[in-house]
Amino acid sequence: MDIKHTAKTMRDGLQQGIYAVINPFVRLLIRLGVTPNMVTTIGLLGNLAAAAVLVWAAIEVSQYHLSPDYSMVTLAGALIIGFSLFDMLDGQVARLGGMTTVYGAMYDSVLDRYCELFTLGGVTSFLIACGNIWGAVITFLALVGSIMVSYVRARAEGLGIECKLGFMQRPERVVVTAVSIIATGITGSNIAADSDFDPNIILVCAMAVIAVFANLTAFARLTHSRSELIKSGRR
Repeated sequence: MDIKHTAKTMRDGLQQGIYAVINPFVRLLIRLGVTPNMVTTIGLLGNLAAAAVLVWAAIEVSQYHLSPDYSMVTLAGALIIGFSLFDMLDGQVARLGGMTTVYGAMYDSVLDRYCELFTLGGVTSFLIACGNIWGAVITFLALVGSIMVSYVRARAEGLGIECKLGFMQRPERVVVTAVSIIATGITGSNIAADSDFDPNIILVCAMAVIAVFANLTAFARLTHSRSELIKSGRR
């Protein structure tokens, strides 16, 4: 059995299940006159708020010398999950409302990149404030991989090459990031004050997963693009 085909089938099935749940809300938004770009913008503002919460938690540690407030970390993760749903809503509003445009697709893609920059920037600032420099470096590598996955696809499609392969695409990155932030926050809030366990290790491990697989995905797409160019006689 083709593993890639199976994974794609499972992912498409999950996506259709989610659409079945959100479509009534999507139709309500359409009736209220909400446009896809408005939904996309709301998603960006929510992710910006999550990043701001992480930065404020970092400021409390670095400037006010307080212990990390992990309840704020949990809140940031919840905001990311909640507002990342708008990433699915905007596309459905566009399709069901007959408002699909080329610029809308571009606007959605650009704001998605901003969401990741803000979110991982917030994670980096929090880890630096907590003294976890290596964790911050790993998060930076995760950010590099996240951007390059999208960039390689964009360059490939600009050359007429379909390039959607890879494991750590945006939905996977959002889920890993949000869940790890929430898990870090909950663990940090409930851990004993005298415990030697650092709850930030959960977040760092998740960032390491993204860093490895996102960059592998970027290089896999680069290799695929080279192969396709050779097949078509364009080197």
